[in-house]
Amino acid sequence: MRYRKPPLSIPEQVTLLESRGLLIPDHAKASHYLSNISYYRLRAYTYPFQDNRNPRHPFHAGITFDRVLDNYLFDKSLRVLVFDAIERIEIALRTQIIHQFALSFGSHWHEDPKLYNRVDFFIKDMGHLDHEIKRSSEVFIKHYFRKYTSPPNPPAWMSLEVTSMGLLSKIYENLKINPEKKAIAFHFGLYHPFVLESWMHSFSNLRNICAHHGRLWNRILAQPPKLPKRTQFAWLETPNPDIHKLFVPLSCVVYILNIISPGHHWKDHFKKLLGEFPTIKTSDMGFPLNWQNEPLWQ
Repeated sequence: MRYRKPPLSIPEQVTLLESRGLLIPDHAKASHYLSNISYYRLRAYTYPFQDNRNPRHPFHAGITFDRVLDNYLFDKSLRVLVFDAIERIEIALRTQIIHQFALSFGSHWHEDPKLYNRVDFFIKDMGHLDHEIKRSSEVFIKHYFRKYTSPPNPPAWMSLEVTSMGLLSKIYENLKINPEKKAIAFHFGLYHPFVLESWMHSFSNLRNICAHHGRLWNRILAQPPKLPKRTQFAWLETPNPDIHKLFVPLSCVVYILNIISPGHHWKDHFKKLLGEFPTIKTSDMGFPLNWQNEPLWQ
């Protein structure tokens, strides 16, 4: 089938939304937001309010443009909040991975294939790392290449500082189970590296969604974290939470922040954000009814 839908002007987009049943009392306001957000980006936020089995996608009765806009604005603020938390977590993870292995295996431990489970993954990851080092504009990377000729690449505490969160999570996952890898997991209140591996992949996925301005609040997540069987500190008491929705990954975020940043106010900022958007359903994010009674979230 050939795609034949023509582009629509902003007034035509407003008219189309109204023809589908969306209540738009202020056309100027709707035109302003459609001019700066785009119809198709906003479509992700109109979707829950439409009958999408019908090819005309009619809106449910009583849905207003402001209700749709609230979802968009909430999600925008949520991404900023989550990105800030993951930045702190990423720095802490990077620090511990570099530190624990460097103390035992030296400055260039990350380049030793004997430390890894899959040599093919190791070769691929080191290729990506080499690319990230070469494109880095960090002063400490440039200084290393100006001053030293051997080893060819900078030490772990420089090289792994310029890796992406995604690559760092792959490197950690591929490392063999040893006391150093276990010590890293234990530092973050977890008893098994397998759990931390999955959390790192989940954090990387969340970070990428936030960095690329993707829809977050009601998303079905492709990289769910594993639920730990036991933890050093307070964890979720809710039985069988949906790991593919946001509640569990955000609980992982809170758990790690409680360790690396005691006294943080992230939970308060999140609850305040919910208070600013009372129409947002926490159930869309997988939050159970009693989530605020969870010791982790108090």
